[in-house]
Amino acid sequence: MRDILEEIVAYKRKLVQTQKKRLIPDELYARVERQMADGLYTDYSMRTALAKSPSGIIAEFKRKSPSKGWINPDASSSVVPLSYEKAGASAISILTDAWYFGGSPNFIRNARRSGVQCPILRKDFIIDEYQVFQARDMGANAILLIAACLTKEECKHLASVAHQLKLETLLEVHSEPELEYVGGNIDMVGVNNRNLGTFHTDVNNSFRLAQLLPKNHLLVSESGISNPNTVRLLRQNGFRGFLIGETFMKTANPAETLSQFIKNITA
Repeated sequence: MRDILEEIVAYKRKLVQTQKKRLIPDELYARVERQMADGLYTDYSMRTALAKSPSGIIAEFKRKSPSKGWINPDASSSVVPLSYEKAGASAISILTDAWYFGGSPNFIRNARRSGVQCPILRKDFIIDEYQVFQARDMGANAILLIAACLTKEECKHLASVAHQLKLETLLEVHSEPELEYVGGNIDMVGVNNRNLGTFHTDVNNSFRLAQLLPKNHLLVSESGISNPNTVRLLRQNGFRGFLIGETFMKTANPAETLSQFIKNITA
């Protein structure tokens, strides 16, 4: 069986090098520094939003999946994220990878222009500090760092850069050895219930790792969550954030599905 994660990371390394030729790093870094100096960013804390929320839903804007193909190819980043916020999402995750997930860097910009004011997570395979600056430039408030994609030193460096740019970090782990990646500048720890090598999904992975996770970090369960009762059980096990995409995106009205899901959690 092919390792999809290995394939994606190899593609991502080539893509970043191409992007650096289109907009050289010094120009991007200078632009971000000017924008921060001019106070053009509003900092929304994803960690705080999830901690205060009775539902903790991170609603994901995901049009495509490597394992299932197109989920909602016509979904608009100028419509769905804002409707998610109005429906009660605590935060929004937006895929920015085009080839595998049908995303775009412009999706975060579109969401902001449409009026989204809640925290936005840049969901991508971040392997280079250039992508961290991109996230800030797009208007994101947090980035995903996937332990399976990085060495511990790479993860530490990227998390440090993120905090310098006033971005929060969500560290994604899938197994016990990856818990060693938890360290400074990590704001949230997420358990991915999907194996990124095979894309097999099992929500029991969150329950399995629950007692091993650091109690001083906000905990997030990612992928494979389709039942409000599962969220209730995960909350009882210490989780406060729940990243859900396909459950909403595969329906005709993702925001309406989200609204009903939240009502069923908090009822």
